[in-house]
Amino acid sequence: MTRKKGFLSIILHAHLPFVRHPEYDSFFEEIWLFEAITECYIPLIRSLDRLHKDRINYRLTLSLSPPLISMLSDELLQSRYLTYLNSRLELAEKEILRTKSTPEYQKLARLYRRLYLDTLDIFAVQYDCNLLTAFKKFHATGNLELITCAATHGFLPLLNKSDAAVHNQIHTGVETFISHLGFNPTGFWLPECGYYPGLEKHLKDAGINYFFVDSHGIENASIAPRNSVYAPLNCGNDVMAFARDPESSRQVWSSHEGYPGDHDYREYYSDIGFDLNLDYIAPYILDGDIRINTGIKYHRVTGTDLPKEIYQPRQALHKAQQHAHDFINKRQLQINRLSTDMDRIPIVVSPYDAELFGHWWYEGPLWLEWVLRFADSTNNSVQTISCSYYLTQIPTHQKATPSASTWGAQGYSSFWINETNDWIYPLLHKAGADMENLAAIFQRVTASPLQERTLNQAVRSLLLAQASDWPFIMQTGTTVEYAKKRITDHLARFNYLRDSIRNNAIDEDYLSALEILDEVFPDADFRNYYMPEQKPVMNNKLNYPVGKKVQQQV
Repeated sequence: MTRKKGFLSIILHAHLPFVRHPEYDSFFEEIWLFEAITECYIPLIRSLDRLHKDRINYRLTLSLSPPLISMLSDELLQSRYLTYLNSRLELAEKEILRTKSTPEYQKLARLYRRLYLDTLDIFAVQYDCNLLTAFKKFHATGNLELITCAATHGFLPLLNKSDAAVHNQIHTGVETFISHLGFNPTGFWLPECGYYPGLEKHLKDAGINYFFVDSHGIENASIAPRNSVYAPLNCGNDVMAFARDPESSRQVWSSHEGYPGDHDYREYYSDIGFDLNLDYIAPYILDGDIRINTGIKYHRVTGTDLPKEIYQPRQALHKAQQHAHDFINKRQLQINRLSTDMDRIPIVVSPYDAELFGHWWYEGPLWLEWVLRFADSTNNSVQTISCSYYLTQIPTHQKATPSASTWGAQGYSSFWINETNDWIYPLLHKAGADMENLAAIFQRVTASPLQERTLNQAVRSLLLAQASDWPFIMQTGTTVEYAKKRITDHLARFNYLRDSIRNNAIDEDYLSALEILDEVFPDADFRNYYMPEQKPVMNNKLNYPVGKKVQQQV
């Protein structure tokens, strides 16, 4: 058996913004979740099931963000997903009839029907509509390590004006993970891999052992790293920073040399929602007249400026196997090269957005499955590993502070603060300061049950407004109006709740409505925003009687 010379750690970061609209019968942006379940999470579960049955000894890490955890466990969204899936199944049935005169297309339509039937079985029958059950099962085997992220994927370097804001994003995220998964995560995905020096103290306080940064976060550390990006750095408090490997990233992410652009893979941008007659496709698009992706796609990438050829699943599967073999071969060469110069076994850290695998790159889950299979072969020198297990094998590491960095365009914060979105941060910082002030006031005064509900709902509104997804969308220019509305709505709700506390004018019916609209983080506690060094700003001295109405203004 070949001696393993190095480790490969693949991390999938699964995250979607919290989108839940009980006030509407259906809502377009909820489809983001439904597409990800169908195209990413259930295909991943299929692959993990096959690996388990074949007794493949693999290690994979999956980061589940708190918004995604909350949505996957939400009964309203679970019910709406079944409606969505059944509509796709109905469309596939119609496609089988429509394509009866074109056998190659009908073959694909039948494939989609089988896919949707199997998806329905996995979701509704095997896992009782809650996919967290599946991920917990694979975690229990020791093959899948589950970690988490900040509460609403808040971009921490731009929330750093307040320790309380960063503290609550991290701690609420960890608490949400524990309440749904039943154990403490040891690793943490920094939203957008956004790091600033000092962030590790909050991670340590939350019980986190390691996190990830982009390559230049380690390369530009306070002390030059002895082992480049192929060993973690100890941030000085025994919290470890692992760096993204640029070589393996390029093989998957690059639009020029990455695997997903191969001509045999399925073309994402060719969808019957845009290609077919409007009258026919109307029941399956937005409001019957706005064309959207249906998920049924019949063409392959083919090549630049060429007519799209029909998708050939067997060719695509074969290509996924080839690319997986190529990936492992390149890791072997890389590790053989690295191991001659390092004072320890190198670890190649390969983090990716989970939604790439299946949604944007249809064959991605199959590619990943083959990578894990090939890595388990006795004929290579690569072993897949989780970062937590790596730290048990090699516990002592160089001490240094990573540099401020992200994995976004240009490597820093410009994607999340620029002329499209910079207006939001003064508002977020002001709301955060107001929340800290209220927490400080009620540290001295006992809140009534109604006040406590109001304060906790204000926390939820603030956290939801801090999500990094909204400034990201504003910069990309996709659903910009929705992103703006989400931020302004959450801030308006926060301001209303703040003022209702200040003015002793809480409308319990309206509060209840907000609790239904933003039903997330049930254990949110405003007291966590109290920082001992924070002094409350108030108009006059307060002396609130316990359980009685507040007469003074804060």
